Amino acid sequence: MAEIKCPHCGKFFQVDESGYAQIVSQVRTAEFNKELQEQKQLAIREKEAEFKLMSAQALAEQEKKNAELKQKIETLKAQLAVSDKDKMLAVKEAEDKQKDQLNEKDKQILTLQNQLKGAEQDRQLQLKNLSERYAVELKGKEEQIAYYKDLKARLSTKMIGETLEKHCENAFNQLRMTAFPNAYFEKDNDASSGSKGDYIFREQTTDGIEFLSIMFEMKNENDTTATKHKNEDFFEKLDKDRRQKGCEYAVLVSLLEADSELYNTGIVDVSYKYPKMYVIRPQFFIPMITLLRNAAVNSIAYQRQLTQLRQQNIDITHFEDDLNAFKVKFGNNYRLASEKFGKAIEEIDKTIEHLQKTKDALLSSEKNLRLANEKAEKLTVKSLIRKNPTMAKKFAEIAQPKTLQ
Repeated sequence: MAEIKCPHCGKFFQVDESGYAQIVSQVRTAEFNKELQEQKQLAIREKEAEFKLMSAQALAEQEKKNAELKQKIETLKAQLAVSDKDKMLAVKEAEDKQKDQLNEKDKQILTLQNQLKGAEQDRQLQLKNLSERYAVELKGKEEQIAYYKDLKARLSTKMIGETLEKHCENAFNQLRMTAFPNAYFEKDNDASSGSKGDYIFREQTTDGIEFLSIMFEMKNENDTTATKHKNEDFFEKLDKDRRQKGCEYAVLVSLLEADSELYNTGIVDVSYKYPKMYVIRPQFFIPMITLLRNAAVNSIAYQRQLTQLRQQNIDITHFEDDLNAFKVKFGNNYRLASEKFGKAIEEIDKTIEHLQKTKDALLSSEKNLRLANEKAEKLTVKSLIRKNPTMAKKFAEIAQPKTLQ
């Protein structure tokens, strides 16, 4: 029997060995739980600080991700809170079992360690899943950057590995059967008038009404050529070829004056010098045909009416006015379209720059996630008590309980 003095009333009372062991166990358990809770809270605060830092870096580079990243952090906090609740329930369960007998403590400690390990594994899995999501987003951004770079290269004014004429012919033939099944597009081989262009485009309706005709001239000059030509040098000949071959429009597809801001902006109207003449870069070859064709298709009905009225010797003045008014409106529309082409190239450059910054931000976030994951993997009960002699002593006492004197 052991004699114990009550700290409140000062009286002595005796307890048997079992009762003494229970009192000692309660004291040890209370201190142990207090230290354990403090270490757990410290570890949780460190993890939360790391997550907040990681989130702040990502938020600073990508404002659009602000709400999403905040929600992720809150979700992780909630999961941590649930994990802590589970740990507290596990500790309480361990305390209840300790009241039965001392030899159950090793099992309880093992259970608690397994639960701590399980919680850390869950946290590592969450970090891994988050890292994989960032990797998927990063890959998507890289693919988007590659797409815009390729698009910009396709819009470049430099034609590599093929002649300009061949490039335009291939571009048209790729769409001939789908977009222009009834169109004529061939080289102009008729030099009987003393001059010829490069290509002639003609299209007519099924009943034989020609509603669009274009004389094309392609000009490409080697960078090493001593004498540099200007686009204007070919306007007179192109206009002459247009009139001699009975074409309505004349289009110069040119790589000349590569540094000219005027010709690099899109479709350039030079009708102030020669009627219905335009200068374009190769990337606008198909869009130019499409614009003229769409406008001409809308005028087919007028042309049919004009043809019928001419055959019936009826005054067609007002119909011609309507047609001319339509063509004037079309001129305004194609000028607006020309301006849009130039702006589109500028927007592509801005998009590439923005996506590059987003990629850098995601790479930085992935690095922080990897560092956080490495720290989480190294977190164990031993590492928590390594610099805490009090906790180390408590674990040693629990692992090897002293016998009563």
